Amino acid sequence: MREIGLVVQVQVQRSWLKVRDGTRRVYDPAPLLVVSHLHLETGGVVGFTDDGGEIIDVHHVAHPISRNRGGLNGVSIGFTAHYEAMRARFGDHLSNGCAGENILVETRRSQSLADLGSRLVFCADRDSTQVTLEAVQVAPPCVEFSHFVSGQQEMTPEQVRETLRFLHNGQRGFYASLTGSQRGTVAAGDRLDSTLWNSESSADNADCADSLNCLSG
Repeated sequence: MREIGLVVQVQVQRSWLKVRDGTRRVYDPAPLLVVSHLHLETGGVVGFTDDGGEIIDVHHVAHPISRNRGGLNGVSIGFTAHYEAMRARFGDHLSNGCAGENILVETRRSQSLADLGSRLVFCADRDSTQVTLEAVQVAPPCVEFSHFVSGQQEMTPEQVRETLRFLHNGQRGFYASLTGSQRGTVAAGDRLDSTLWNSESSADNADCADSLNCLSG
């Protein structure tokens, strides 16, 4: 397998990030909350705070106003290199995590769907556990988010299209889901690996146990 990077932040969306502001809908990251760790299950994500609080993510099937779409968007992943690229183009108001991903991974370069492959494995050194995600797909950007990243509420149709093109192909992040009946915990410090073979690494992350166990769910 190939190491992608280390988790640097986990968070939940407590409610919708697209809200009504007068006659228009706007993107508002206020409902995002950084937590100590995430419990991942087939229904989605549950966050746990340092004081023991439990918060269901809005993309969990059990949330009262769930945004879950057939189990395909229960978990979301973003990368620090993508935020660096967004800040370079749109400005410093785009703080890490503002796109709403549950899991933020530190990387030196941007990641495409081809880089990630169809399966991802989180490996935790604290207890040698692994969590496998599959059905990885691009999280498509929305018009409201394009206004948010640009810092402009008034944009021409061409400006919106150009912004959406930049944010597509994973720039805004990715969705994934758990395999089978698997459950697991992800926290800052865990390592994210791709099941794609990396020809440049003969060691292939042997300390994450063998790949068959990682993929067994």
